Amino acid sequence: MSTLTESVYHSLVAGVPTEGTAGTTQATDPAKNQQTGPKFTLLGKGQAEVAAQSAAEAFLEYRKLDPQKRAAFLAAAADKIQAAGEEIIATAMTETGLPQMRLQGELARTVNQLRLFAKVVLQGDHHGVRIEPALSDRKPLPRPDLRQRTLPLGPVVVFGASNFPLAFSVAGGDTASALAAGCPVVFKAHNAHPGTSQIVGQAITEAVIELGLPGGVFSLVYGRGTDVGQKLVADPRIKAVGFTGSRGGGLALMQTAATRPEPIPVYAEMSSVNPIFLLPSAVAGDNPVLAEGFVTSLTGSAGQLCTAPGLLFVPEGTSGDSFVNAVRTHLSAAAGVTMLTPGICSSRVKGEQKLADIPGVTEVGRGSEGKTEHAPAPSVYSTDVKVFVTTPELSEEIFGSVCLVVRYSSVEELEEVATAIEGQLTATLHLDPRDSKDTQTASTLLELLELKAGRLLINGWPTGVDVGDAVVHGGPFPATSDGRSTSVGTLSIGRFLRPVVYQNAPEALQPAAVQDANPWSLTRRVDGQYAVAQKGE
Repeated sequence: MSTLTESVYHSLVAGVPTEGTAGTTQATDPAKNQQTGPKFTLLGKGQAEVAAQSAAEAFLEYRKLDPQKRAAFLAAAADKIQAAGEEIIATAMTETGLPQMRLQGELARTVNQLRLFAKVVLQGDHHGVRIEPALSDRKPLPRPDLRQRTLPLGPVVVFGASNFPLAFSVAGGDTASALAAGCPVVFKAHNAHPGTSQIVGQAITEAVIELGLPGGVFSLVYGRGTDVGQKLVADPRIKAVGFTGSRGGGLALMQTAATRPEPIPVYAEMSSVNPIFLLPSAVAGDNPVLAEGFVTSLTGSAGQLCTAPGLLFVPEGTSGDSFVNAVRTHLSAAAGVTMLTPGICSSRVKGEQKLADIPGVTEVGRGSEGKTEHAPAPSVYSTDVKVFVTTPELSEEIFGSVCLVVRYSSVEELEEVATAIEGQLTATLHLDPRDSKDTQTASTLLELLELKAGRLLINGWPTGVDVGDAVVHGGPFPATSDGRSTSVGTLSIGRFLRPVVYQNAPEALQPAAVQDANPWSLTRRVDGQYAVAQKGE
């Protein structure tokens, strides 16, 4: 694995370093507020077309790889990223201001995601095989032989997220699931952490070479999102988009994708305030642990998590007052943490000021500013349900450690809010399950909230997403552009697949996945019944 020893680096287009013609970019150390590391040349619009063309050419071969080789590629990429872990973490710390422990965990998640998808490829249930053998004697009409499987969509462009320089970046979940599905990836690096992206991109490129795959299976491109990013989404060879970022950025990509001669899906994770509902039994009595848990969730990673709590519904009355006072106490001991970029910090500060200026909103408490220029104090504000439901601005996401407490007086008010809120990544309920009244209220709220969020939590905190088979990291618009999907977990592979059926195909023309011999040992649905693959089948 090479290290960042040069003064200038370039995009890796189909594995080839390609000097950009649209200027350069350089990372900024947010803790010191100064540029750091080498420069990276930015591709021009015409140069991005080469990456798309290379991906389209590679797709013809890559989509037909047998499961063993595709899984070996994902595993090799994981190994090479892990081997470069020390350099990756050191570079990411400088470029993002994130602490070492956080980045170590994120690196492990990134590597484990690739290995998880290698297992998914080998298991093969994403092929979704369904077979209905011919029924020539069926009346009134015979049934043809029908064999269904899924196919990869084609080349995918993925945009790196600002807040996860590893797990939602070059080798993150979008890239891993697209590659596992059989789709080449053109990755648009986030300009806030170009050095981190380069090291990880080199690791994937080395895995491509080691497995003897076409270079276009993976490209890492640097460029301005308004030209190179949009150009890639508009390119007819690109067949899907993965994005994590702002609502404005996601909507812009969706518009471009929808107005193409051939529209394509955009899987964009955008905006979520992740409401938390504290029922009366949760705040009954002295419960400092609840307040501490909330403040910890709010302030972790400077609130720069897509699942950070932005809304907290607290009952009116003495118990609710005690909880809010406990929040104030815990918050006063919290200090600001360096944010990812000066721009993100500026947006966060402006968002808080806009919130504070809204009539009917008051400050509950705040922590202290951090030691760097871009470490604003965490803060909590308060209002009531009447003001909240009549002021749409109070539902807007503030990316950072800022939360709005909404005091409610009745269950009916909670039901009104749960019906009116926008789509969310998460929604959380806190209650004492021994309280029958609150349990009934929670049951009613869950029926409303399951229509609004992708993940529903009981007596927990929304920050932190497990990566596995059952997780959902998605939700109705505007949390994501397509609430039927998830960007985390093994189910995410389905975003980059489509079904196809073969009718009356002779055995010699049947793909391996649907052959009666089942050479890939897949579990399949045959004539209405699941046929579990036997060992060695």
